Amino acid sequence: MEQHEKKGFFRGLMAKITGSDPAEEKEKTAETAVDEQRPEPPAVASVSPPIVEKPSFFERLKSGLKKTKDGLVGRIDTLVLGKKEIDADTLEELEEILITSDIGVKTTVELIRTLEQRLGRNELKDGEALRGALKEEILSRLNAHHRPLDVSSQKLFVLLVIGVNGVGKTTTIGKLASRFSADGKKVLLAAADTFRAAAAEQLTAWGERSGVDVIRHKEGADPSAVVFDACKAALARGVDILIVDTAGRLHTKVNLMEEMKKIRRVIDREIPGAPHETLLVLDAATGQNAISQARLFKEAAGVTGLALTKLDGTAKGGIVVAVSHEFALPVRYIGVGESIDDLRDFDPQEFTDALFQA
Repeated sequence: MEQHEKKGFFRGLMAKITGSDPAEEKEKTAETAVDEQRPEPPAVASVSPPIVEKPSFFERLKSGLKKTKDGLVGRIDTLVLGKKEIDADTLEELEEILITSDIGVKTTVELIRTLEQRLGRNELKDGEALRGALKEEILSRLNAHHRPLDVSSQKLFVLLVIGVNGVGKTTTIGKLASRFSADGKKVLLAAADTFRAAAAEQLTAWGERSGVDVIRHKEGADPSAVVFDACKAALARGVDILIVDTAGRLHTKVNLMEEMKKIRRVIDREIPGAPHETLLVLDAATGQNAISQARLFKEAAGVTGLALTKLDGTAKGGIVVAVSHEFALPVRYIGVGESIDDLRDFDPQEFTDALFQA
């Protein structure tokens, strides 16, 4: 009895020193024993989310050109596939399909004339051969003027971007700025479209997204003054690429020419030999209107290259062939979607493969 009391005394003394309660310790011991008797919950296998691969650009291009393919190549396939013999009537029907698919009258007439010559040489034995020959001839015309844009050809490369309002000009500039910046180039933007409400704000927003500075003045300012300041800034900051946005007004040909001449004079005076590229942005969905715009701007502004936007939303993608061939201009870029990755360097082989591939 006395020994038991001693044990109780020492246990209480240790509890005071450690701050623990013997009753609680007894409780915990009991709980631990119960826990040990409980079965362990079944292991839950961790499930990784499935990896979704982003479609390649070629797949996105095929998808973007689907409307054009259905409207152009789909109708051609209906006409020629299965035909055992190709004759003048077949070519006449093909001519109508090409013209109504915005290949353009001039380019279509030339294509049909070439196919007639191949038919005369007995090269078009059936529908499959005609389809293959047409693809070859379209690719040949796109390759004839194809030259990718080389922005590294100058220490300070000046890119003047022109086009009517609504074609995606400012968006194209933003995407190009983002691309060049990602490639390690130091880029500067000039907001010389001072007439369209919020044009400078839109360009500034793109600049912020891309980490690129924008030179701008207040709305209604002289575009040439903006360009002058941008040239000075580009030289002072050691910029690699200066991209100049311009007004997209087609008020009169004379006014357009005078404004472009003034901008060009300012650029050339500050950076001799510039601009090094005058890029005309066209909305592929406008079809034959794009031809009219290309004609006017080439005469007024000395266009050296083309960018065609919104190919994913139109059945009039044949305009790519028409505008390049008719004006002997290289297509530098095409847009087949809204994301930055959907503005790409134009590749004639890739384009025709995507158009004609099943």
